[in-house]
Amino acid sequence: TVVGFAISLLFHMTQTEVCPPSCNCKSLGEMKGLHIDCSSRKLTEVPALPVNTKRLYLQNNSLTSVPPGALDSLHGLEEVKMFDNPWNCDCHILYLKLWLEDISAPSLANMRCATPAPMRMKPLKQLTGNELGICKRLLPIKCLEFFWRDLILITGAIITLILVAWALKHSKKLVCQINLSQYDSRGSLLGRH
Repeated sequence: TVVGFAISLLFHMTQTEVCPPSCNCKSLGEMKGLHIDCSSRKLTEVPALPVNTKRLYLQNNSLTSVPPGALDSLHGLEEVKMFDNPWNCDCHILYLKLWLEDISAPSLANMRCATPAPMRMKPLKQLTGNELGICKRLLPIKCLEFFWRDLILITGAIITLILVAWALKHSKKLVCQINLSQYDSRGSLLGRH
């Protein structure tokens, strides 16, 4: 019983450590994951969530968007509720829309836009990429890093090709000059005889 109590205490401690401070977390049983209730907490951003989250309630908060990748670790998620938040339906909401299409279409159906004005009260599910608008920064920072790396590699390849072409051109001239000089030296040798 002491070992069982110690394991139970350890399990409880590890569960409370991973529970976001602004949320209420309940275990769904051993190895079944967590029920995370962050509803009605006036949250302005999604807190760091445990990987073993099975049910996630984020409704009735002040969430306007979710950063790309913020929910990607929640592979075992079975239920999510995110309605009653003032969602800003511009290009930054696209990650959340696509994520919910894969994870929880019913939850997506309940979400409505609050801003910008032309999108107010429209269901997020019905919006297209054209309606969500174009962000000022079209490429994420990582894409820009790859862009510069690729640009440097392409420039290096072009310079290398130019140098090889130049070397080949001059090597043909050199071969021709060597052949001509050998022909000249043979001709002058034959002329002396």
